[in-house]
Amino acid sequence: MTAPLLSVRHLSTEFRTERGTVRAVDDVSFDLAAGETLAIVGESGSGKSVTAMSLLRLIPSPPGRISSGEVVFDGQDLLKLTDEQIRAIRGDRIAMIFQEPMSSLNPSLTVGLQIAEPINLHRRTPWARAMDMAADLLARVRLPDAKSRVKAYPHQFSGGMRQRAMIAMALACQPQLIIADEPTTALDVTVQAQILALLKEVTRAANSALILITHDLGVVARYADRVCVMYGGRVVESAPARDIYRDPRHPYTIGLMASVPRLDQAAGSRLVPIEGSPPNLAKLPPGCAFAPRCRHATDLCRRERPALVATVPDHLTACHHHDQLSPAAAAS
Repeated sequence: MTAPLLSVRHLSTEFRTERGTVRAVDDVSFDLAAGETLAIVGESGSGKSVTAMSLLRLIPSPPGRISSGEVVFDGQDLLKLTDEQIRAIRGDRIAMIFQEPMSSLNPSLTVGLQIAEPINLHRRTPWARAMDMAADLLARVRLPDAKSRVKAYPHQFSGGMRQRAMIAMALACQPQLIIADEPTTALDVTVQAQILALLKEVTRAANSALILITHDLGVVARYADRVCVMYGGRVVESAPARDIYRDPRHPYTIGLMASVPRLDQAAGSRLVPIEGSPPNLAKLPPGCAFAPRCRHATDLCRRERPALVATVPDHLTACHHHDQLSPAAAAS
């Protein structure tokens, strides 16, 4: 079998706070193949964005630190590289699209200059040629009148246009991996669909792997090949996307599915919410973090933290009672 492009093993990230040490990412592991799209899903505070930032060593220190694990990208452990070595990879072989483009783009520089900068920095391309390439990239992401738009500033772009510019910037050096952190936040539904379809199209054309961080299960169903579901800083379920929808095994995943409206839902039927609130990462229970909200929890769940194990081939679940659960049982 071909080695994965990205292999994350036992990654943990901590933050020192007034309440003590908070482990925002706790023993996270997953693999990603070239050309594959992995969706990381979960509620706010589940550890999705911190996981993405940890992969590129963008955790501010202090107060944060990556306490353990490996992030092996194309045979190199990114956590063992020097600062200079990891800077050479960021924006070149691995690119990131941040959650809010208005705060990610420099308001005092033209959009074209910001797209051309990584081309000049990593490829040593002269600025004039890099600016021409920036215009080509804006045209590639279907921005109208791309040649004149390179001279515009971020505030002159709409939200959807800024997100397209961020995608163009991510594609500038033809990266092997793109990490997109909630790339459609605050965009209307039509623009969301356009941006996601564009992102999938350009990564497929370049055979780039994509990590898509989202809380939108509709996005996952349409664009992801594999899914990691996170809760309380941990991966609680991991499987191919079609298996997650057809046969979810963790009660949290089952609850997420039950709380999303479906086209085949019977008229008059009600959505089933997940009761309670996300856990306080500074005061996680000794057992399963989801136990206080789980209708199937037992004393074993409250006492012992379940390991992430293969329940069926290529389907990992962290639940003591995964073999007894089904979507129908969760809704009862």
